[in-house]
Amino acid sequence: MDLSIFGYQFMQNAILSAFLGGIACGTIGVFVVLMHMPFIGVCMAHAAFAGALLGLWLGFNPLIGAFTFSLLAAAVIGPLADRGELNPETSVGVIFSLMLGLAFLFMGLMSGTKSGALELLWGSILTNTRGDIVLLGIIAAVVVGVVFAFYKEFQATIFHRDMALSVGIPSALILYGILFLTGATITASLRSIGGLLIFSLILNPAAAAYQLTYSMKRMFFLSATFGVLSGWIGLLFSYLFNIPSGATIVIISSVIFMLATIFSPKKKVKDLKVGSLPEAES
Repeated sequence: MDLSIFGYQFMQNAILSAFLGGIACGTIGVFVVLMHMPFIGVCMAHAAFAGALLGLWLGFNPLIGAFTFSLLAAAVIGPLADRGELNPETSVGVIFSLMLGLAFLFMGLMSGTKSGALELLWGSILTNTRGDIVLLGIIAAVVVGVVFAFYKEFQATIFHRDMALSVGIPSALILYGILFLTGATITASLRSIGGLLIFSLILNPAAAAYQLTYSMKRMFFLSATFGVLSGWIGLLFSYLFNIPSGATIVIISSVIFMLATIFSPKKKVKDLKVGSLPEAES
């Protein structure tokens, strides 16, 4: 294997992007798994994709469109998710289908070559610029910083929501904050992984970490680690076999999840049910 490839700027950018994106996606994924938000997250991922395509069609920065649509989706999904048990599948399904329809409508309305749209669809981490890395770095720092700063509030909301409300913790605001951070993470990672694949990198590392620990703190650490490993191993395989990097990264994250499931110390896995959540540390 020719290791000189790692001396090129584009590969160094890709390695750093995979590191920062893996941390951000892995950290956000813990909330997605523990709060039973996979379908909500998929909806937000496609909202970001639709907004990015709108930007390409109208000629403004796709990331601005992605972030705007993510915020709009969070503003609609938040009240729906906050009603009941965080799993209003029918309502969110309608929003998801709307965003998917808009995404392909905007793509169809684009004239000329659609290479930019396809890049957003499948991702291209090897084309990331220093600007993309700075954005990923900011998002990763914010996500990790918020988790450290408000860990107890997040923990209380996830494990004892009624008790959290009784002691004055604004659980609804925390939910909106999680949705906001999810949208920001998806937007920052859109170019690297792609609109159709990004949510897999959010879900798979966290789901793998869930299989290996009952501790929420360790779950954050393992999920971020698995996110980074997915990116780095995916990049290596993409280079060795000349295959799309975004798809390879997601496949590696799926393999990590399957291995974690096989070697899980948990005697009984309940497919991410509330009864088997990681323990709340005192």
